[in-house]
Amino acid sequence: MVDVPFTTEMGFVLALLALTVGLFVSERLRVDVTAVLVMVILGLSGLVPATELFGGFASNAVISIIAVMIIGSALDKTGVMHRVARWILSRVGASEQRVNALVAGSVGLISGFMQNIGAAALFMPVVTRIATQTGMSVSRLMMPMGFAAILGGTLTLVGSGPLILLNDLMATSAQQLPGADLRPYGLFDVTPVGLALLAAGIVYFVVFGRWVLPAVAPKAANADTLRYVRETYGVQGDLFEASVPPGAAAVGMSMDTLEAPGDVFVLALRDAANLRVAPGRDVTLAGGETLALVGESGAVRAFAERHGLEGPRPGLAVFADALSPSDAGIIEVVVRPGSDVIGKRVRELSPRQAFGVSILALNRGPEVRRERMRDEVFQAGDILVLYTRWADLPRLERSGGFVVLGDYPREQPRFDMLPRALFFFALALGLVIFTSMQLSLALMTGAIGMVVSGVLRMDEAYRAVSWKTVFLLAALLPLGLAVERTGTAAWIAQQTLHLVGDVPGWTLILVIGALATLFSLVMSNVGATVLLVPLAINIAVAMQLDPRLAALTVALATSNAFIIPTHQVNALIMTPGGYAVRDFVRAGGIMTVLFLAVVTLVLALFY
Repeated sequence: MVDVPFTTEMGFVLALLALTVGLFVSERLRVDVTAVLVMVILGLSGLVPATELFGGFASNAVISIIAVMIIGSALDKTGVMHRVARWILSRVGASEQRVNALVAGSVGLISGFMQNIGAAALFMPVVTRIATQTGMSVSRLMMPMGFAAILGGTLTLVGSGPLILLNDLMATSAQQLPGADLRPYGLFDVTPVGLALLAAGIVYFVVFGRWVLPAVAPKAANADTLRYVRETYGVQGDLFEASVPPGAAAVGMSMDTLEAPGDVFVLALRDAANLRVAPGRDVTLAGGETLALVGESGAVRAFAERHGLEGPRPGLAVFADALSPSDAGIIEVVVRPGSDVIGKRVRELSPRQAFGVSILALNRGPEVRRERMRDEVFQAGDILVLYTRWADLPRLERSGGFVVLGDYPREQPRFDMLPRALFFFALALGLVIFTSMQLSLALMTGAIGMVVSGVLRMDEAYRAVSWKTVFLLAALLPLGLAVERTGTAAWIAQQTLHLVGDVPGWTLILVIGALATLFSLVMSNVGATVLLVPLAINIAVAMQLDPRLAALTVALATSNAFIIPTHQVNALIMTPGGYAVRDFVRAGGIMTVLFLAVVTLVLALFY
């Protein structure tokens, strides 16, 4: 390797890399905000020309990931997941090993063609339903499902952000290393590794699950919703009605003030002409209205006496139709990692006005909060206990910020659209496999076909896209460009070679895989991929090894994020599964070593 002198530009890029990693790890800023900040700094510095700075937004990788999200949403709308869930439920029996094998295999295969966080979110209600119907502990089922979703992302080149980025990053390196073999990978070139990883994960949990998975007490299969909520969250779900006479102390009082103690909630109010379910916090009471209340009977009586209300009367009469169990009830939802609600206070979101839901309790790990929740800040993985009309709940689901855990009467899947969805899905795959068409164009053909054929409305397509992920990917690509063009990657590779010396190819795979795993634990896997692919390619070229293999190792190993709940999928399942960090360390630690061993072995033997 030609000696690479250190330059001022390299020093600036290294400082910017350190800033990026520091902001990712500290989470002082959101990851997408960090990425855009770094992109702007690169533009102002002149290291990346303004004409190329925003090219990431039109890159093959970013357009591909948008198309994958739209196609995945369309398949979900047509009821594919309902059919998979029904098939699994008909075959699981009472064997935990059988359940884990079927669920993990199904979610893993589906995750190969959509983002793994989306696949996990789709399967969470399936796992919850299986746990309820069989009496199994959900903690014995949720983690195998989540890990399989992550592993399934390695099955194809569109299964995860790092693999979607891979060809674009190799193309950038090829401009600086014209003699290197950096041919792009095909859609299924990574499938042998992905199948080996998914199979290893399934065998791991089937054989060793009884020892590595925690056993949280299962929900009783025949428990009704109100009793379950009382036992789990301490929310006393008794329903009452009370009238507001003219001149009562409550007249003119806002919902925000009325519910301030947090022990009684107003589910709805009604006058002679109007019904308001989950009234907003700014709504004020007027004489002659009737309130639907939920709370412990003693607290409701004290509430009524304090505010001069008549009653309260147990049960529902005035609201019998509007709040019947077939039309309204209590349900759990999880705050989805990466959603826009994270970091907001409950009062900022205004869930009643925005979605028509009342928050009765918030569960964060072992802690349950029921009082003064208006100032609580949403965190990824929080479980919210809601009272809502079923007709209002789809609004919450469509927002993309929450995953509903239970069943409720919802919009029927578009089964009649399933043949069209499968046709355009097959068309996209066929264009990728059998033509030389660019990946982004092939996938976007399938995505726009879903919209034009009526499988998905355009507004639904927009909502299906995680714009946070899009901005993260697009804004980080210029950083990879700067690392490559300034020679920073070559200089780091040179220093690395001085440290490790001459090592066999399989050892290099293991070292690169371990480094990518470490980076993915402290920052986003997309960020780790952008930083490490140029470095791995330069190291491989210097050692006269296959640079394509080194790049692939990085893109695979950045999905090796099981040991702590930093990966989005792990954050999503942590609270619903009742897990603590030590559970991920125990089960995920072994999975991390197994992942590295399988990747190293398969790549060394067959690539």
